[in-house]
Amino acid sequence: MAYKISSACVSCGSCADVCPAGAISQGDEQYVIDPAACLDCGSCADSCPNGAIAPEE
Repeated sequence: MAYKISSACVSCGSCADVCPAGAISQGDEQYVIDPAACLDCGSCADSCPNGAIAPEE
């Protein structure tokens, strides 16, 4: 199950920097995760200062 970035994202980029799969990129409004590339490792969620990243339900 991939992770998802919520509207609490402030586009700081910390998640993209730690993603080992390169699955995170800057979107129109905020960063987005490519679910096909996501390894479900949780590195992005651990690095987010706003808690804006969680597993998709």
